[in-house]
Amino acid sequence: MSNRLVLVGMAALLAVACGSGDRPPGDTSDQPSVTVPVPPPSSTPPAPPDRAATASMEELDGLSLRLSEVASLDGPVAMAERPGHDLFFVAERAGRVMVVDDGRVRPEPLLEVETTTDGERGLLGLTFSPDGNHLYVSYTNLEGDSRLDEYTMGPGATDIEPSPRNLLRVAQPFANHNGGHVVFGPDGLLYFGLGDGGGSGDPDGNAQDTTTLLGSVLRIDPRAGGEAPYAIPADNPFVAGGGRGEIYLYGVRNPWRFSFDRVTGDLWLADVGQNAVEEVNRLAPDRAAGANLGWPALEGTRPFDGDPAPSAVGPVYEYTHDEGFSVTGGFVYRGARIPALQGAYVFGDLGTARLWALAVDGGGKVAGRSDLGVGVDEGTLVSFYEDDAGELYVISIAGTIFRLDPA
Repeated sequence: MSNRLVLVGMAALLAVACGSGDRPPGDTSDQPSVTVPVPPPSSTPPAPPDRAATASMEELDGLSLRLSEVASLDGPVAMAERPGHDLFFVAERAGRVMVVDDGRVRPEPLLEVETTTDGERGLLGLTFSPDGNHLYVSYTNLEGDSRLDEYTMGPGATDIEPSPRNLLRVAQPFANHNGGHVVFGPDGLLYFGLGDGGGSGDPDGNAQDTTTLLGSVLRIDPRAGGEAPYAIPADNPFVAGGGRGEIYLYGVRNPWRFSFDRVTGDLWLADVGQNAVEEVNRLAPDRAAGANLGWPALEGTRPFDGDPAPSAVGPVYEYTHDEGFSVTGGFVYRGARIPALQGAYVFGDLGTARLWALAVDGGGKVAGRSDLGVGVDEGTLVSFYEDDAGELYVISIAGTIFRLDPA
């Protein structure tokens, strides 16, 4: 089998539906001792803009775009920039973080983690703190547990302390639906996505169980915990009870990439479906905390298993498996290279690997979806990245990173 076919097969496992395995004994997560401070945001969230200033369907359908190759690596799945340094840091699924310098991949990795690529496991996410002093990596260890580790960075662009500090370790009952995306929000806090634990149909009921971290997006302050690994922000929805304090939103199946619109602060989250529907969720800053996205009672807007909670929040967009089989979340475009794309949400599907854009009307509702006319090899569209200037990059697990450019 060719290397490309092997990578395509890995990609299909990485984010698509079902899996099986035996549940390990014990709790599904380590319960840290945490403090509950009032979180001082590292930056002031932007004021809500005029939501009518977004791309129209006519503008999107008229775009002529191309994908410009940036770098070639071995199974890339995510990338990040360290503030103040003109380099890309790329996570390869097999466990290496590589440094890309003006399109050239440096031969030595920044770091390596011990991971397994069984099922949907591996090195799955990375991000830098807003001040650039710490690197956070999300991966599954050799036992299959999800881990979130912090590395201290030195003054040089690639200076790194070799010993990490573990923030979280969450047991995974199956080898799929690990989630693994990690990003800092506009509030300066760290957001970490975890799938429902895998299997078919959330057999352990994790996504609606707020006493477990699985099936949730977590929100923590990694530098304010004192002797604890992290602190829980005082305004998290379950701080006063009713669930784990780390949980920011829940009811997700496998949140495969989420992002914050740098202008509005809206949280856009793509949740991989089961057998029928893929969904995209948009949550305004005043609606995200405590949101229940409905899984497994709902797959998109369709009933799946049980009665949905009255408070369940539906997606802003969904599509069926006639059009794709595993959504890959992206970003609202806020760059300068493609003015007609401004305000549109760019995303895709792992299977079709075409780039799509959602036009958003003045009320924040999706007006339609446009095919942007470009894509990567089928079965390889694993991730997107937004650089400091707001330009978008497309990551193919077959090996290539591209920038989205005007034709």
